Amino acid sequence: MAGKKDLEKLRRRKRRKQRIIRTTMQIFIWTGAAILYYIGFSIFFDTPIEYEMKHSTDGLRREYTRLTERYDSLMMVLDNVATRDRSVFRTLFEADPYDSQTDNTAHNSSYEQLVNRSSRRLRHELRERIAQIEKQLIDLNNSYKQVQERIDIAGRNCDYIPSIQPVINNQLTLLTASYGMRYHPFYKTLQSHQGVDYTIPEGSSVFATADGVVSKVSRRNSTSGTTIVIDHGNGYETSYSHLSKTNVRKGQHIHRGDIIALSGNTGLSLSPHLHYEVRYNGIRVDPIHYFFMELSPSEYRRLMQIAQTGMQSFD
Repeated sequence: MAGKKDLEKLRRRKRRKQRIIRTTMQIFIWTGAAILYYIGFSIFFDTPIEYEMKHSTDGLRREYTRLTERYDSLMMVLDNVATRDRSVFRTLFEADPYDSQTDNTAHNSSYEQLVNRSSRRLRHELRERIAQIEKQLIDLNNSYKQVQERIDIAGRNCDYIPSIQPVINNQLTLLTASYGMRYHPFYKTLQSHQGVDYTIPEGSSVFATADGVVSKVSRRNSTSGTTIVIDHGNGYETSYSHLSKTNVRKGQHIHRGDIIALSGNTGLSLSPHLHYEVRYNGIRVDPIHYFFMELSPSEYRRLMQIAQTGMQSFD
């Protein structure tokens, strides 16, 4: 009897051990199957969190593209307004002379810096830049409105401000000596040249650059040769020298664009040319800043570059 009981106990232990082994194997098999299923599902299908993140990224890309287009549009409008504002202030209202280097200054982030920034940060920075540009655009528009109001108040007084070239210079090639220190053709030294020289054939038409009254007509009695001086009022005067013939007399009222004389080679002159000056409150100023009625901003920049290259005056 004792032997049978021991044998039965041994069998029960063996069966229990087999069940444990089978259960353990089943657990490992089901766990492996679950892992393989999860891996396969994640490869072909997105989880809800991944799906939401991908769609959120797509939305950020679309919003970034939209904001970039808006930014480019605002920059174009801002450039146009800034160019218009500078042109008015720096010519009509005696602002600082144009600096050709200012427009060449740019402050752009490098590509590497942009790549390292998150989409959220880029969107935030772009929103801030657009807000700043919109504020600048509003300020520029307000400034332009103030300038326009001043122009409207001035009315016809604008006709008495020198604002065109005294000769026909459509190609901008006739200006050979500008305002500033220039090499004198006779004294062979650097001297202050307080006007501009146009190299033109003798007998070319010379135009009044604004409305006014002829205050002086001199005849070959100075180094300037035959000269006409026009008083435009508001502190402005213009002078035209080395003429061959005059078509006006002292005290005569003239209008902008009238032919007042023919160019020549009178006085102390190296070759036929016109020496033209603008005076404001008795002080000679650079005439190039007073050609705003016929020059676009690009033509003005080009004429400034031409003026800066010439060192030889003709008188």
